[in-house]
Formats: sequence, structure tokens, C-alpha cells
Amino acid sequence: MAPEFLVTHSGGFHADELLSSVVLTRLFPTARVVRSRAPEWITPATDRIIYDVGGAYDPAAGIFDHHQRGAPLRDDGQPFSSFGLIWRQFGRDYLIAFGVPAEDIETVHAGFDADFVLPVDLMDNGAVSPSSAGAMAKLTLPVLLETLKPVFDETEPDADNRAFHDALSIARSFVEASIRQSAAKLRAQSIVRQAIEATGDGQVLELPMGMPFRPAIVKAGADHILFVVHPRDTDWCLTGVRRSSEGFELRADLPAAWAGLTGQDLEAACGVAGATFCHNGRFIAAAKTREAALEMARIAVAQALASQPPATLTA
Repeated sequence: MAPEFLVTHSGGFHADELLSSVVLTRLFPTARVVRSRAPEWITPATDRIIYDVGGAYDPAAGIFDHHQRGAPLRDDGQPFSSFGLIWRQFGRDYLIAFGVPAEDIETVHAGFDADFVLPVDLMDNGAVSPSSAGAMAKLTLPVLLETLKPVFDETEPDADNRAFHDALSIARSFVEASIRQSAAKLRAQSIVRQAIEATGDGQVLELPMGMPFRPAIVKAGADHILFVVHPRDTDWCLTGVRRSSEGFELRADLPAAWAGLTGQDLEAACGVAGATFCHNGRFIAAAKTREAALEMARIAVAQALASQPPATLTA
């Protein structure tokens, strides 16, 4: 039976119960969110799910707190916040409700847990400090969500609840965008994998549209691919392949003579009619037609192979 109430604590809010509410309100859209610490609300009952309050963790009873002694830990010993507990219990159902294909549920669930849920859990429990983000500390998601709380002298009786629901819509946007991106990357991997098979030993991968391509290239062990070509709006893009997901160094740069040029200047430098743009960083170029983009790619490959041994290009 679907719950009538989703119960979390009153007063100031944090990222973990906000993000838990994102999951629960999608699964149970007719349930009313109740923010209270009153015993009659935070005591388990068949008509409610209680989270981030109540001093107990009992999924069968519908209570998901993490503040008590003996609170559950992850398999690796790291702590849960209420968000982690709710995600573990309801995350797969959330992904189904969101429309993620059945074959991708486990992959998206695990990836979102590691990349999005776990950092919130750790920060909420004090296991990680926002200061670890350095200059970006005040721009981490938990910190940003807490800035939406009422200021100290905003004393209207409904200020906390109003701010909570305003923040909930913002938190929802971040969760849904992250899930959409994860699901899209899996769709892209399938398309890129097929394109790699069609490319064979060639160094230029042609895709039907712009999409994330590096993870699939790495997963396929396609170390020979140096550039990717795809249509973009009314023109075509030629893009390098990064050596690492953490940096910007490419397997092969576009020719130095093209750097920062546009239009006729670029056409003259590369000898390709229809070449329109090359970034000064030499990681992306554009052309008016597919044929022009592929010709630019052929020239870039030839120069890269001539200037460096293949082993160096793919290392």
C-alpha cells in the first residue's frame, strides 16, 4: 500500500533529506510531505515513510534514520545518510519510474550511488568536509542547497517549510539531470561501439551525432582512434580524443598550422575547401560538409602519424 505521508524533520534542512524527498515524491506523488519532530509523526505506522528522523533504521517498518548508535554502514564501512538509505531501498524503483531501460537499471543505480549519493552521505556525516573541495568548497551541491534555507531573521511561521519546498524543486532538477546524463551515456556507448566495429582499423571514428564517446572508445580498447567526426547543427565537427578522463591532453592534436584560424585563412592553411574553424587549443575544428571534415581528419591523422610513433599517440 502506498504511504499517505512522507515524514522528515522540521526546522533547518540539509541535502540528504531534500534529496531523499526527490526520490520519494516521484514514487509516491500523492503522499503529503510532513516536516515534524512530534512523536506522533516520527513513530512508524503503516501510512508513512519516515526518514532522517526517528532514531531507527527499519526498512520493513518504513523508517530510515542514520543518527542513532548502530546506524547501518555500507559494505566498505562508510556511513549512510538518509539519502543513501533511501536510495538503497527505493533507488531501483525510482529509476524504473523515471523510465530508465531495465537493462541499464543496475549500472545507473550503482553509478549514481558512487558519484552522487555517496558524496552527500559522507559530507552529511562529517566524513568529508566541504573544504576538501578547495576553492570550490562553497559550490558543492550540499552547501548550495543549504544556502536556500531562510536567513536568521526571516521569522514567518511557514518560512522553513516554504524554503524546503522551493529547494526541493531545485534538488529534483539536479537528480533528474544526473540520471538523464547517466542513461544517455549508456545509450551513447551502444552507438559508439557499433561505429567502432564499422571503423575497423581506421583512426577516424564517424558518429551520427554529437555524444559522449571516450568511455566507449576506452572500453572497446580502440587505442588506434585519434579523431571523431560528427554532424552538428548545420556543420560538421572534428574532435580529438583525450588520453585521460581527468585531463585535456589528446592522443593527437590537430595540426599546429591550423590553430586559431577561421574561414579562408583556415582553408588556405589546410588546403580543404569548406574548413571553417580550428580552436587555438587544437582539440576541435569545424567544416561546412562531411567531406571537408573527413578530409581534415585524414590530414590531421597523417601529420600525427608522421610526427610521432603510433605507440606514443595511443599511450
